[in-house]
Parts: sequence; C-alpha cells; structure tokens
Amino acid sequence: MSQEKEKKDKQTTSQTAWEWMKSIAVALVIWFVLRALLIQAFRIPSPSMENTLLIGDFLFVNKALYGAEVPIVKKRLPAIREPERFDVVVFRSPETPGMNVVKRIVGVPGDTLSMRENFIYRNGELLDEPHAIKTDSTFNPEDPRMRAWQLRYLVGLDPKEYRPTLKNWGPVVVPTDSFFVMGDNRDNSYDSRYWGFLGRDRIDGRPLFIYYSFDKNGMLPLPFLTSIRWSRIFSTPD
Repeated sequence: MSQEKEKKDKQTTSQTAWEWMKSIAVALVIWFVLRALLIQAFRIPSPSMENTLLIGDFLFVNKALYGAEVPIVKKRLPAIREPERFDVVVFRSPETPGMNVVKRIVGVPGDTLSMRENFIYRNGELLDEPHAIKTDSTFNPEDPRMRAWQLRYLVGLDPKEYRPTLKNWGPVVVPTDSFFVMGDNRDNSYDSRYWGFLGRDRIDGRPLFIYYSFDKNGMLPLPFLTSIRWSRIFSTPD
C-alpha cells in the first residue's frame, strides 16, 4: 500500500509541476504578445520633453495605434491611424541601435518648416506651441551637422550662404514617409534639428498613460518611495 501511495504522490507531483509549467508558458506567451504588439513600458531618462514628461516618469506605450511591428518577420500590423502633428511619439533612435526616444511631431510629410528666433513656422505660419518651454535665450550654436543634412531639403535660399543655428534654420520640406520631431524643452533637446527627419518605420507608438512617477532629486531617503508624484500617475501626456 505504501508503494502505491508513493507512486500516486509522485504522479500527483508530476502533474502539478506540469500544470505549473503550462501556466507559466501561457503567461510568457501572453506577455510576449502584449509587449510586442500592444503595450510596452518606457522610462523617461532625460529632460528633453519637460514639462510634458519628466525624468522619473514611467509610461505604457500604445504600440497598436500606428501598427505594431511583428518580431522576427519585421512586418507591421495595420495601423489604427497614422502619426499626426503634435503627437508625442516613442521611436527607435536613428543613431543609437537599441535606444528608444520620445519626442513630439512638429512636421509631417509635405510640410515646409523653419525656425526664426526660436519660433517654429509651418507652411509660412507661426506655430502655436503652448507645450514648448524655452529656458536659455543665449544658447544658439551653429552646428555643422544641421547644415549637412538640411541642404538637401532646403528651399528658397542659397545653399552656399546657408548657415543654420539651433534657433534659426530652414525652410526645409519634410519628405514622404518622414516626420520632423522636437523635444518640448527646446533648449535642451537632441532632436531632428541635429540628425534630420525621422522615418515612419522607426515610430513604435504613442504614450498611453503614466503608471508611476517619482522625483529622483527628492530630499528624503529612498525617493522612489518618498518622492512619488501622485498627481502624475494615470495622467496622459498631451
């Protein structure tokens, strides 16, 4: 009797272990599908999108909105809609493999963009940007990287005389399947002004909501517990 009981106990243990393994496998598959095709977590590491997004904000990103890319096959699912002007988007860096970046779309294909004295003009009209902050009126460097890529898309100016600066450049025309993106913190953002247009294929999604936020410079110990920004949790970046 003891041997039969021991055998049954082993069978029960094996069945339980197998059920647990199946449950874990199913959970992993569901997590993989959700992360790859629907929602992805993202952390804000820099101040380039202040005050819309702050260092210490943790986001869920809606990957289905613009059509999620299916891993391995590298094909996109149908998009719910295309990226639009003023959308805040998360995308793969054009310069650093494996790095995700968040910026705001300022120009879409066909737009003519220029900046004069730190104000954006789109199709000849001054752009209303209540989300943009400008903290340093004296910072306006001339960067050779800007001229290098902008010459190809420059309109209405003599290329030989063109010397763009951070706050004075253009006009340039946004090409097909491309976007011009900038950080809301205009004087502290490495964006399209430096490295050029963002390809549509690099855009992964749009922030869904902030699920956690804390001020890492909080005065109390353990700021991730003591300096939580409660008012930002579940808020939607616009």
